[in-house]
Amino acid sequence: MLAAHANSASPHPAAPTILVFGDSLSAAYGLPPDAGWVSLLQKRLHQQSPSYRLVNASISGETTLGGRNRIAGALKTHRPNIVIIELGGNDGLRGAPPDTVRDNLAAIIIACKKNNAEVVLTGMRLPPNYGIAYTQKFQAIYPQLAKQHRVKLVPFLLEGFSDRPEFFQADGIHPTATAQEKIVANVWKVLQGMLV
Repeated sequence: MLAAHANSASPHPAAPTILVFGDSLSAAYGLPPDAGWVSLLQKRLHQQSPSYRLVNASISGETTLGGRNRIAGALKTHRPNIVIIELGGNDGLRGAPPDTVRDNLAAIIIACKKNNAEVVLTGMRLPPNYGIAYTQKFQAIYPQLAKQHRVKLVPFLLEGFSDRPEFFQADGIHPTATAQEKIVANVWKVLQGMLV
């Protein structure tokens, strides 16, 4: 009787949740919603790790400051076990100071860890026309943060096709539907080892 009462008082734990926290690259910009890499990742999880729930909290145009301002609310709402942080590209394209980008991303990582969420940080690179000094400083942000905060790193989200125009929409920035599987593969290499 007591055991039954105890069971009814404690509900089953919710499904483990993965939160994708990014910008237009994760919000399927210019694509049907189910064609983006996050939707494709959800399908892969359903096949290979069906206990996981995937939430996409990505917003087109999001910056690291915007992400820093809304991470607390996203963590409270979704209570994720894993957060995939895909931010910084818009900051870089606007020429934001690398130290500012780093500080904002660090604050997001720290917030996630305080909420007992594991972090996957996805690296980003900028086109060469932004100058060698700036692009190198920007690119270095991601491995530095991953090492400092001991979080997992996808070295470059667009690895394997960033130099191939046929994999990008007319704006030259957002990957086509064909490229989305390549993004999933880059993320999956790191994520699959974190799944229980």
